[in-house]
Amino acid sequence: MRPDLKRVPVYYHNYINQAIGEDLNHIFSEQAASFRTFLDSLTASQWDHRYASGKWSIKELLQHIVDAERIFAYRALCIARKDTTPLPGFDENQYQDNAKTENRDWKDLVEEFSLVRASNIILFRSFDEEQLEATGTASDASNYVRAFGFIMAGHVAHHLKIIKERYL
Repeated sequence: MRPDLKRVPVYYHNYINQAIGEDLNHIFSEQAASFRTFLDSLTASQWDHRYASGKWSIKELLQHIVDAERIFAYRALCIARKDTTPLPGFDENQYQDNAKTENRDWKDLVEEFSLVRASNIILFRSFDEEQLEATGTASDASNYVRAFGFIMAGHVAHHLKIIKERYL
């Protein structure tokens, strides 16, 4: 079942709309495999490529994807467990400025994405319908668990499209 966009902040609609399909577990699994295959096909010179001055490299973009995946999963977990603490937003540029991605090995980053996604597949499979429908506050806005799963999948799809259109 797809998320009800009326329950999700508008700035996430683009991500959700890029997650194609109804079954989140299927979307996650298919995307994990195809994204890993794509990442494995990139050459060392492509990892550090920036399509314009001041833009992230593909390596930095992958670090961002991993960071965001972890954050969205944490939000989903907190809300599913009925933690009513408002969850903070995050500044992706600050995270990237402090990630020290230039010191990271590309293969480690690719493996990290695969492991984080595998963990999130299991996490979302563990949620029952009540948990998937649980609502909480993140980034000063109401959102819900099911939506965070589709946001995660759509976020990867969004950045894959950018890589293909602007970097390669």
